[in-house]
Amino acid sequence: MCWRLYVMSHFSCPMTAPCFPSSPGVEAFDVTTSNPNVKVKENQGADLTCKYTADFGIGARVEWKFRDMAGSQIYVIFDGKPTAQYASRVTVSSGLLRFSSVTRKDNGEYNCEVSGNQQFKEVTVTLTVLVPPAVPICRVPSTATTGRMVLLSCHDPEGSPPPTYTWFKDKTPLPADPSQFPAFSNYTYKLNTANSHLEYPSISLMDTGDYYCQSENEAGPPQVCAPLRMVVRDVNVGGIVAGVIVALLAIVLLFLALWYAHRKGYLPRKTKGKPKPSVVYQPASEHGDEGDGEFRQKSSFVV
Repeated sequence: MCWRLYVMSHFSCPMTAPCFPSSPGVEAFDVTTSNPNVKVKENQGADLTCKYTADFGIGARVEWKFRDMAGSQIYVIFDGKPTAQYASRVTVSSGLLRFSSVTRKDNGEYNCEVSGNQQFKEVTVTLTVLVPPAVPICRVPSTATTGRMVLLSCHDPEGSPPPTYTWFKDKTPLPADPSQFPAFSNYTYKLNTANSHLEYPSISLMDTGDYYCQSENEAGPPQVCAPLRMVVRDVNVGGIVAGVIVALLAIVLLFLALWYAHRKGYLPRKTKGKPKPSVVYQPASEHGDEGDGEFRQKSSFVV
């Protein structure tokens, strides 16, 4: 039984809801969680909590929505029950959303939405499924020409949370900003640790070396790909000039050969054809003495 007092210092008891003690500092119609950032290894269970004040009433509606890393949103709990794709591994009770096991596809944000007594509030819980890094896939060109733009890439498709990347040249780690280190002040590369790209806007001979990439996150030990060698060469100006000269000589020789063959009569000559006979239409005479508009053929021959 709930005794209502005209002066209430420690209790908040709306007429439309059961009487529950209200702690000092607790906001009315409040939704909270005991752990807003849940981290758990893949294939293990996970608990996501959602607590709400009694102001929402006994019949408060609690729903959970999931927003994945790409921004798509779906229901996990709707109308008090797990949706079809979660029914086999999710249970809910008193605001607790429990996974029997999680996979990397469960990475994202979970919104606990509470409505009742014409009020609505929500709280967000971020779930991070921990997956150790895998050996990254590295792409390094084997050769490059000085002055050209060259891109080296590295990708780990397994790690969760998304790994960060470090590039090594001849077993030496490359700093993200080479201008901050005297030993790398002459380097011109740009390094993006988020997407793993190592870009040389204008590569030089000093960039020749063995390159490999390392991926790492909090879920497990870092992994590296096998070293790949990139050799930078100067533009072969002498070779290009020699090639142009050889091509010009070949063209000159071809013309000389054609001229000589024509002069000696080795090439077939054009023959004059006979003129085609011309056909003249002779209209009928007004007096009818030259026939009825017949065709007359006049041929001319050139001897």
